Amino acid sequence: MDDADPEDGDRVSDRGPTAAESACFEAGIKLGALYHQFAGTPISPASADDLARAIESAIANQPFCEGVTIDIDDEAVARATTEWGYTEFTGDFATVEVEIVTDETRVIARMADEDGYPRMRVERVEPV
Repeated sequence: MDDADPEDGDRVSDRGPTAAESACFEAGIKLGALYHQFAGTPISPASADDLARAIESAIANQPFCEGVTIDIDDEAVARATTEWGYTEFTGDFATVEVEIVTDETRVIARMADEDGYPRMRVERVEPV
């Protein structure tokens, strides 16, 4: 059933993920959920802090999440605000950091705007 040639590097490993790989996966889940769950939420300069705290609280409920911090750029939100007094939340407005801790590993991951794209990356992986 599996025609993958190990010489081509296409073979799926028989080993399970390492502790670091699992922790990095969890970090990706948190950042992906955060972005896709809250993109499009109405936001104004007056509500930016409230939205940031609500997102932090929601994501912090997920397993292995030890910390979430969100900094929303109020000036960017103000510039994007329409005549109706709000705009939609996008990754352009936020810098996010999540801390994931499993039994063996701590991961710090971030999301920040990079040339108009909400770039998500692992910043640090360390043993607990």
